[in-house]
Amino acid sequence: MGIRYLKEPKLENPEVVACWPGIGNIGTLAVDTLRAQIGAEAFAEIEPWDLFYPRKLAIRAGVVTRMEFPSSRFHARSVAGRDVMIFLGEEQPAEADRMYAHGRKAEEMGNLVLDVAQRFGCRRIYTSGAAVSLIHHEARPRVWVVATSEGLLKNLRRQENTVLMSEIEGIGGSGSITGLNGLLLGLARRRGMEAACLMGEIPDYLSGVPFPYARASKSVLEVLSRVLGAEMDYGTLNAMIAQVDGFVETIYENLPSPMKERIEQRKLERPSKQEPITEDDAKWIKEHVDELFRKGDKGGERAA
Repeated sequence: MGIRYLKEPKLENPEVVACWPGIGNIGTLAVDTLRAQIGAEAFAEIEPWDLFYPRKLAIRAGVVTRMEFPSSRFHARSVAGRDVMIFLGEEQPAEADRMYAHGRKAEEMGNLVLDVAQRFGCRRIYTSGAAVSLIHHEARPRVWVVATSEGLLKNLRRQENTVLMSEIEGIGGSGSITGLNGLLLGLARRRGMEAACLMGEIPDYLSGVPFPYARASKSVLEVLSRVLGAEMDYGTLNAMIAQVDGFVETIYENLPSPMKERIEQRKLERPSKQEPITEDDAKWIKEHVDELFRKGDKGGERAA
């Protein structure tokens, strides 16, 4: 297991943005949009053999020709006079029945990412993920921030639409970040690197839906683009938001009335007064979401 270089880029003290899939794919959608917008080109990848099982085998005329693994790839580009490195992993290396990275494989992958970052002189790294929050689906998602240094934290807090994770009421001034998007901060700090995680808010009642939550991805990308000095065109994300809003409305219109009333209260009340939906409500959504999508996708008609 190691790094396979496709080419040798000339980078000087790059800012690094790294991300793996998570709830609502908020971070990966934001970071992949950044990659595409700045035209970052792939230059290296992490070899998958010891981290993943193959997704499938390619067979031709009865002969196995190759194994297909999740990609873990590095990209780079100069933006506004400084170099930016982007790492995107298609999957987190998980052990046993865990959904997110945990244990030896997670630490190995995180350290491989940091090995490449430090090789090119990086001293600051950003990750991104989701913040499950008591917000209404029509609200603009905020970006929760956590950092390994007070200086970086203050800089991010000055950005529009950000809030310190420690300031969120109800979590007691602390919290956790699941998987590699959080673990990488600890690994970076251990190496003396500054690191921060930007987490876009997703309503708690949508945290289990099987589509990217583009509203939160846009909020994260807005912060990232300002930090990196990159100009963004949000047209594609706006189109995704409009499509996702249609799905969300389909779900919302089919919710039981008591659940809808509790959600509607969130438009008027501050987060400290909001009442989360119950475990039964969350279970109802998970059990019915696929059925609602099927109903709402027939001829463009909304489910009744």
